[in-house]
Amino acid sequence: MKLQENLTKLRKQKGFSQEELAYQLGVSRQSVSKWESGASIPELERLIEIANLFEVTLDELVKGEHPTAQGIVMSEEELHRVIRKSKEFEYKSRLTIAGIPLVHVNFGYGRKVAKGIIALGNISIGVISIGGLAMGLLSLGGLTFGGLVFGGLALGIFAFGGVAVGYLAVGGLAIGIYACGGMAIANQIAVGGKAIGHIAIGASASGDYCLQGVNISGQEINHFFQSIPEKLPKWIKSFFMNTTIIKVK
Repeated sequence: MKLQENLTKLRKQKGFSQEELAYQLGVSRQSVSKWESGASIPELERLIEIANLFEVTLDELVKGEHPTAQGIVMSEEELHRVIRKSKEFEYKSRLTIAGIPLVHVNFGYGRKVAKGIIALGNISIGVISIGGLAMGLLSLGGLTFGGLVFGGLALGIFAFGGVAVGYLAVGGLAIGIYACGGMAIANQIAVGGKAIGHIAIGASASGDYCLQGVNISGQEINHFFQSIPEKLPKWIKSFFMNTTIIKVK
């Protein structure tokens, strides 16, 4: 008898629905369904928790057999899958907002997707999102999308990363309405080693209004802004005057 059949049998003997068992273990009903269908196997720590819940040994849970002198009778293939699955981790909080978990953590092999108000996973989607691929209002990861984003490749309203694209972009390569970086390309203000924009400040600057040089001070930039016959937002002026990124070399 296989693990999934034993799990189903023990659950029914205990009088639990899949939802009730999931609640007892702090996992999703989908996880229990996958275990019982054989689509996935619980990690080792979870197997121990299940065995304790049903008051059986691991032998009984995995094979439906009582312990023998030979010890655990788990097959090599099943043992390999259990060890591999033990390197995966998923947590979903019971507290939800509009049906969405407050916290969802999902790491491991393959495309592990975390969806929650706070999401952490290989792929994460949430208000606050952290992962290899992260999408959210506040996102941190290798590839990020959202409002305020930090990542190797960052796309958002405010983007910070190796390659940053956004309304305000800061990075090695920065592209946006306002951009700071090693190479900055902007519709309005570009600041960097090589700056291209309507207003450009940097060691190499190209634009309608240019301030070219190295180690440019905030005072010099202030005077430069005052010389431009265009009204700029105060916060933009303050940002570019105070950030150290503008002190290019």
